[in-house]
Amino acid sequence: MSKLKLTEEVWGRSPAGRDVRRFTLVSPTVQVAVMSYGGVITSVRTPDRRGEWDEITLGYDEAAPYFDRTTASFFGALIGRYGNRIAGGRFSLGAQAYRLPLNGGPNTLHGGPRGFDQHDWDARAEATDDALSVTLTRRSPDGEEGFPGALDVSVTYRLDADGTLDLLYRAVTDRPTVVNLTNHTYWNLRGDRDVLDHVLELPAARFVPVRADMIPTGDLTGVAGTPLDFRTPQPVGARIGGDHEQLRLAGGYDHTFVLEGEPDAGGLRRAAHLSEPGLGRTLEVWTSEPGVQFYSGNFLTGQPGRGARPYPRRWGLCLETQHYPDSPNQPQFPSTRLDPGEAYRSHTRYRFGIAPD
Repeated sequence: MSKLKLTEEVWGRSPAGRDVRRFTLVSPTVQVAVMSYGGVITSVRTPDRRGEWDEITLGYDEAAPYFDRTTASFFGALIGRYGNRIAGGRFSLGAQAYRLPLNGGPNTLHGGPRGFDQHDWDARAEATDDALSVTLTRRSPDGEEGFPGALDVSVTYRLDADGTLDLLYRAVTDRPTVVNLTNHTYWNLRGDRDVLDHVLELPAARFVPVRADMIPTGDLTGVAGTPLDFRTPQPVGARIGGDHEQLRLAGGYDHTFVLEGEPDAGGLRRAAHLSEPGLGRTLEVWTSEPGVQFYSGNFLTGQPGRGARPYPRRWGLCLETQHYPDSPNQPQFPSTRLDPGEAYRSHTRYRFGIAPD
């Protein structure tokens, strides 16, 4: 008899008047909830070393707060068409120039003012003895938020019996466009304090430095001798206030780390390992993407979350697997261009565990 369980419920009404459906995927070691609006991961629960289950993400008790980006801060959101920033909201494909609406100061951030996280998605759930999955699909029309081409997108959230969570992204287009999809879950493996004592390892010898407007300089810089060196495990807060230009510009960590080396047989590289020493929960991230954006929750403002608990600065951190920011304007970076006849594919894997005493 399978130890997996999948439930579905109507969790509210979207701004467009559609039912928001929430799917809960349950394994013996992990519980994950995903909603159809915005492709949001609304909850992840795991046990600690005492066997007590608790929430390890930031989010809300109902659907409605996710409809307001000004307070939701992309909690758990599916990000597209383009995760991270595009400088000045401009890019070109060949001789054709495109203008995007600005929503991140002088730049376009996370797909624009109404990105993928602010839309209803069609949802289909499936359960087998070995895995549970929810697949969300949507057509982003030509010109949405200024991006060219109609884009047909699917994202599958799959939870295996061993508690591994896979996110599988796919997209095709009818015109040349750019695509960079990711997930913006905020992790807090303890939940009753900030994440500064979490211990993080990033197997990256280089990172993407940014200017004051958070756009990449175009360089890939070595982490050696800097507070951005997480090649050996380091507490998140140990050097976050250090006198380093990149920390001052970002208000902490908000940088893409370059993932190199040979992938495994499934095409994935190890992107991050996060642990909380008190209760022992761990999170490991693997991805097919060339980078992982480590964001230390610098701009959380104390907005209320689940149970009206406030989320102050650095109450959560993000590990966003993605291509580098502003890649459409940085030809030396891995390309995010997608042409008709091609398929965009991206795969990120989350493994949850418990460290020994």
